[in-house]
Amino acid sequence: MNNELTFKLKSTAFDESYQPSDGTRLTTNFANLARGRYRQANLRNALTMINNRFNALANWDNTQGNRYSVELEIISVEMNIQGSRDSFPTIEILKTLIVDHKTDKRIEGIVGNNFSSYVRDYDFSIRLQEHNKNQPKFSIPNDFGELHGKLFQHFVNSNTYQQNFHKLPVICISVSDSKTYQQTENHHPILGIEYQPNGSSLTEQYFKKMGLQVRYFMPPNSVAPLAFYFFGDLLNDYSNLELISTICTMETFQKIYRPEIYNANATAGKSYRPDLKNLDHSLTQIVYDREERSQLASEQGKFTEETLIKPYQTVLDQFTASYV
Repeated sequence: MNNELTFKLKSTAFDESYQPSDGTRLTTNFANLARGRYRQANLRNALTMINNRFNALANWDNTQGNRYSVELEIISVEMNIQGSRDSFPTIEILKTLIVDHKTDKRIEGIVGNNFSSYVRDYDFSIRLQEHNKNQPKFSIPNDFGELHGKLFQHFVNSNTYQQNFHKLPVICISVSDSKTYQQTENHHPILGIEYQPNGSSLTEQYFKKMGLQVRYFMPPNSVAPLAFYFFGDLLNDYSNLELISTICTMETFQKIYRPEIYNANATAGKSYRPDLKNLDHSLTQIVYDREERSQLASEQGKFTEETLIKPYQTVLDQFTASYV
């Protein structure tokens, strides 16, 4: 059954010239930046922020603070269903590549980082809302996230993934504003201070079905912890430069999209509750349309329902039931 679902990859450079293709999932962080009259300035400023942050964290043997730069590649994953001529866009992730200008080496970074998914749009924007329509109390369907989680694991275990990437993905996203995070005694030289939440969030449960575990760290000179989702051992499976490539990239995106949390003027303390209504924050010089992004999530959830879920319900149900 698993052989009926196969994957192919498309790669696009995320640089000053980047323009989203027609097939790009427009709610991704990078696509949102690359539209409108400020697109080129947006892209240039975001890339400058990423490079500056990388050099600030990789500060050994880097007296001028310009030894490294980061190149980003958008990886679009399409799924093919056997017997169908159509391929369906399923996932977009981001791959980092580190350029060491001192040694002229190009060093592979981490794949994953940003994570966007059409099936996740369907789950959260369509299925969860339908399930709770006219219900007195919010609840989650029993099998919520099962299909998405198994599709993701199928991709990571596929020949396509293993032929293109040498390490398992790490996804880095915002903390939940519904949880309180407590500082621990654990301190990593690159990832920073570890935090622990007071409970499991819906996002954490959803990612767990993808096979991912999570840890929360606030890197040096950051103002809030980030959520790192990973397989294996986050602290020992990746080099310092690999971890820095993820921190500098995703912290930059979060400063743009969640300035109330990640560009706040006060640093998270021993007990920290993220607040999206926090007025004491600074804005970057980058234009972003948050409202448009949430509308697109709903539109793309409907697109997924009409072009994947409904037409291939039987195949997908069989895959979910049989996948181990």
